[in-house]
Amino acid sequence: MGCQMSQNNYQHGTINRRQFVKELVDLCPEALIVTGLGSPSYDVFAAGDRPQNFYLWGAMGAAAAMGLGIAIAQPNKPVLVITGDGEMLMGLGSLAAVGAKKPKNLTIVVLDNGHYAETGMQRSHTSLGVELTGVASACNFDWTLSVRDSALVSELAEKVNAKNSCGLANIFIEAVDYPKALPPRDGTYIKNRFRQHLGFEPF
Repeated sequence: MGCQMSQNNYQHGTINRRQFVKELVDLCPEALIVTGLGSPSYDVFAAGDRPQNFYLWGAMGAAAAMGLGIAIAQPNKPVLVITGDGEMLMGLGSLAAVGAKKPKNLTIVVLDNGHYAETGMQRSHTSLGVELTGVASACNFDWTLSVRDSALVSELAEKVNAKNSCGLANIFIEAVDYPKALPPRDGTYIKNRFRQHLGFEPF
C-alpha cells in the first residue's frame, strides 16, 4: 500500500517578534530566561539586558536542555526558554527529556517563522508540516499553545509566572530580519553574572 503526502499550506505569522518578546519579558520580571542562538538572543537583549538572562550564542539545539537543567535546579523560579524553530528542531530530543521530568516551572517559547533565519532564510521543517506543539504534546507536556494573535501574550505570561505546569508555546512570527541587538559575547561573564543573580559565587 502506498502513502499519500499532502502539501502543507504553511502561512507565515504576522506577529512582530521583537514587540512580542518585549511584552513577554516585561510581564515576567522574575523569570530566568535562556535564549536560543541568533535572533531570539537579539530579541531578549533588545527587550532589556538583565542578569537573569542566559544567552546561548552558538549552542544550537541546547536551549531547551539548558532550561530543563535550570528549572530542576531552581524549582521556585519561573524558567522561560525563548528560542527559534530552527534551534528547537535541532534539539527535538530535549523535548522528550522535558516531558519525562516535567518540571512545573518551565515554559518553552518558540519563535516560529518557518525559516532558518541565521543561515539565509531557507525553509525550516515547520514550513513543511512539522508541528512543534504536536511534538510537545506527544512528549507529555502539560499544555501547548499555538499563538497567531499577539494579544495572547498576557495568557502566556500568566502560565510562565504561575510555576504550576510545563508547557510549550509556538509563536507564529512574521519572517522579517530585524536589526541585530547583540548581547555580551563573553560566556564566562554571562555565566558568572547569572550565578551571582542566584546567590552563587562566580567560578
